[in-house]
Amino acid sequence: MTATIKDVAKLAGVSISTVSRVINKSKPVSSEVKIKVLEAIDELGYKPNAVARSLVTKRSNLIGVIVTDIGNSSIAQMVRGIEEVGRMYNYDIILSNSYGDPNTEKRFAELLRSKQVEGIILISEILNKEVIEYIEDFKIPFIYLNKYYVDLDLPTVSIDHSEASYRMTKYLIELGHKNILYLTRNEREEASLERYKIEGYKKAMTELGEGKQQIYSAQGFEVEDGYAIGDEVAKFIKEDNITAVFCCQDELAIGLISYCYDNNIKVPEDISICGYGDIKIASIYRPRLTTIKEPYYDIGAVAIRRIVKSLDDGELEKTNTYLPIQMMKRESCKMDGR
Repeated sequence: MTATIKDVAKLAGVSISTVSRVINKSKPVSSEVKIKVLEAIDELGYKPNAVARSLVTKRSNLIGVIVTDIGNSSIAQMVRGIEEVGRMYNYDIILSNSYGDPNTEKRFAELLRSKQVEGIILISEILNKEVIEYIEDFKIPFIYLNKYYVDLDLPTVSIDHSEASYRMTKYLIELGHKNILYLTRNEREEASLERYKIEGYKKAMTELGEGKQQIYSAQGFEVEDGYAIGDEVAKFIKEDNITAVFCCQDELAIGLISYCYDNNIKVPEDISICGYGDIKIASIYRPRLTTIKEPYYDIGAVAIRRIVKSLDDGELEKTNTYLPIQMMKRESCKMDGR
């Protein structure tokens, strides 16, 4: 039979309210009484009711996490960071998959509020202002993480995308490349992170003062989109003497490398290709992909640490957290000898 708080009080020789004070740390008790209660709890194997305890402490020790798809490797790494660091601070997470449906995101947000979560982390690959505003109205700490979009009114955790793109373009220039094609997507959308990456690319190319800037948009961010754009890239290589292609996402780069392999274009001998993100396959695919590393685990870990800190301090800082930029120099890029 499961032990109750009444059993603990009887064994310890104290009142039920005293046991409650010890468990919830709501009011001070003497060391002697505290030891008696803890020994009774240990002997009986008593487990406090989490719901009842939260009503007393006003703390659920739960963080809600809404994701587009946990099957996505970058999202899975973020969630792992959230979960492991949350556990260090005695927080559990409630995880919900929206599969990119904004109505589902909103429904899960309401479910999380009913569970009395103390904060919410939304990891999305779409941009839905209605969902964001809905969660903001909960008046609890809220961190927004998105691989493709940014909301300037919300705190986030990321790398400095403009600086990262600048450094990668500078690296290609240092390898002797002057005619560099940048493959993008959603660059005309106001909230797109591509605006910052293109800013960094243009800055480096402008500093070069020669060569050719070329920006071209793919139909999507996936491997098949990189492959599908192969014919157009082949034309740029031939007609504009493009010697390097900087892809806004690793998936595009891997798709393009596959196209090159199928069409007898050697990478990096005929064309250097680099990506952005450092997804797991980037270091496995051949040639291994030169890319900017987005530290997904660290992004998740820092996001929940910010929420925990805000719960302790009483306020969530509005500033963004920028993590160190890492460039993974691998075999898909080489010196241009032309």
